[in-house]
Amino acid sequence: MRHATDNVPGSSLVTPAAPSSFSFLPGAADSPVILHVPHSAREIPAGVRADIVLDDAALERELDHITDSHTAEIAEAAARLAGVTPWRFVNRLSRLVVDPERFPDEREEMRAVGMGAVYTRTTHREVLRSPGTDPEPLVARYFRPYAQAMTDAVAERLAAVGRAVVVDVHSYPAKPLPYELHGEGPRPPVCLGTDAFHTPPELLAAARKAFGEAVAEIGLDSPFAGAYVPLAHYGKEPRVSALMVEIRRDTYMTEPGGPAGPGLTRLASALAALVDAVTR
Repeated sequence: MRHATDNVPGSSLVTPAAPSSFSFLPGAADSPVILHVPHSAREIPAGVRADIVLDDAALERELDHITDSHTAEIAEAAARLAGVTPWRFVNRLSRLVVDPERFPDEREEMRAVGMGAVYTRTTHREVLRSPGTDPEPLVARYFRPYAQAMTDAVAERLAAVGRAVVVDVHSYPAKPLPYELHGEGPRPPVCLGTDAFHTPPELLAAARKAFGEAVAEIGLDSPFAGAYVPLAHYGKEPRVSALMVEIRRDTYMTEPGGPAGPGLTRLASALAALVDAVTR
């Protein structure tokens, strides 16, 4: 599991009731690939918003910084371009509700900066929620159903085609933010996050080739490392392979939280090339 969002730039969507927190979008029956998009959304249910101490303007700024803007759009475009349509698992709520890629317990290193499964601090280490906030209601309402649905999605691909390839689609800012624990390293246009057990050499080689035709430099595990695998399969099921694709935001959008530019199409094409390479 990795340690480490379709949005309207500059506008958080606060809803009156909790919506479905994710979408599992079908691909081709014979595709092993799941494009996982956990951090592309800005939507926050009203009941969750009530416990966030930031005023509306400050919350908008925080969403600009914390959201992997347009990554759902990149994954959607890649799915259209791919020869065999991949499956897509997309978080529809902001990671300020819960972060589905954190451990929900003491194993999570980001708890040191108030950013475990339920954040209590912002990207600039300011107060987001009261330090005494009980994370369990949000973990029960959002985190566990999301984790179970992702586990089921991977199991479904295993049953259907005998393997599953989870490609995590993320982005990160050109300059490090104060919350980053490992922000001092290289920040290439594309960073590939790997896992010793779940990232086979052929998957990494395919990603290097696909993105190498789109950007000048590809890095490995810096500034973010690891790859998302549901805990039921993590370290146990070799038929589940995984790779994290971290795209530096200035390659395809205006930071922070601004519109996408022409780089989005180029990167979506590269992601589609990766999907095609690992589907064969």
